[in-house]
Amino acid sequence: MEFWPAESNFKCLPPADTRLVEIKAEPYPDGKRLRVMLTMTPFQKKPYLELNLIDTMDAIIATTSIVEPATTKLELTMHIRKPLTDAINPFTLSTTLYYPEIGEVDHRLLSIVLPTPLQ
Repeated sequence: MEFWPAESNFKCLPPADTRLVEIKAEPYPDGKRLRVMLTMTPFQKKPYLELNLIDTMDAIIATTSIVEPATTKLELTMHIRKPLTDAINPFTLSTTLYYPEIGEVDHRLLSIVLPTPLQ
């Protein structure tokens, strides 16, 4: 299946060469949500993504799974379910790009400081 227009200059990469290009994250002022923007290389086969927001005690406080995204640029909101009252900044956003048949092909970590939640 072709994902990109025939006239585009994209060089679509096979699964083993697909990579995360850029990851940005901006906390919402309420301290309960995180806006995540990520870009991947053009791909021949749709990848899978796993995003985990981890606190300083290595506990996962938010998680998102994306199965076969249709585009290389994604923007999403992660909802933080665990109260942050006892958590200590910075947090780490761990993003893994993988294919079920070959496993992890790229992994990135991003340090994030979250504001104290508003009551």
